[in-house]
Amino acid sequence: MRSTNEKAELCRALHAGAEPTLSAACWDVGTACLLAHVGVPLIDTTSFGVTATRGLPDAVGLATRDLMLGNARLIAAAVDLPVQADLENGFGDSPEIVAQTILEAGATGIVGGSIEDATGRPADPIYSLELAKERIRAAAEVARSLPFPFMLTARADQYLWGRPDLAEVIRRAQAFETAGANAIMVPGLSDLVALKSLCDAVSLPVVVLIGAGPGGPARERLAATGAKRIGVGGAMVRAALSAFVSTARDLIEGRELDGLRGAMSGREITEIFQRRLANS
Repeated sequence: MRSTNEKAELCRALHAGAEPTLSAACWDVGTACLLAHVGVPLIDTTSFGVTATRGLPDAVGLATRDLMLGNARLIAAAVDLPVQADLENGFGDSPEIVAQTILEAGATGIVGGSIEDATGRPADPIYSLELAKERIRAAAEVARSLPFPFMLTARADQYLWGRPDLAEVIRRAQAFETAGANAIMVPGLSDLVALKSLCDAVSLPVVVLIGAGPGGPARERLAATGAKRIGVGGAMVRAALSAFVSTARDLIEGRELDGLRGAMSGREITEIFQRRLANS
């Protein structure tokens, strides 16, 4: 098993390649191990997945620091890959709370995490630019004090909250870069021209999420924008749970269980997990 420092160095290298690296989000140890099995080079966690698989709604404050970091700790210990965690908005408004989140995250075995500039309050959804910048500055100071290169991703969430203002997003991305972030993510930004403008405006790796619509832009077109990582966020959670619900509906309505036709066998899944135990 790689050390945390080795995983952190690999994470940085994956974001520095000529072509964008790929990542996929898991929500527990089992899904993390399956991602590692198929060859995903970099693993994310997703608050949507963590809450959904507990029967809880996302984005209403139920993905607490203890829940997300406890889940991330188990995942990081289970796979020989870099793991970056969804750290929500740092689990509080103040820069001091965000800094404490990064400090605690650094003890879990993960090698990076994202901090949103969204408040979680629909009536006032986005932090002011100055406060958002100070929150990232506080997070970056703690990240630099850790004994390995923690990759801090700053999220600009305007597009998720009905504020598709590219100029404002770029201002925030540049401010977060100045504050010490190591990467930029703008969920909901899918227009290739706008994405290229963002990539051109900062020197940090830009993370792009696909999966909001069927398929998303082709990988080579995303690569041409200058993006350095392509992820899927919570889209794989939706795919898994949708298949589950669809098959259940077929069952109770007396239809053929078409959703089971391409399913992995129990033996195949068991063997994957057995190999993981043997190699741990």
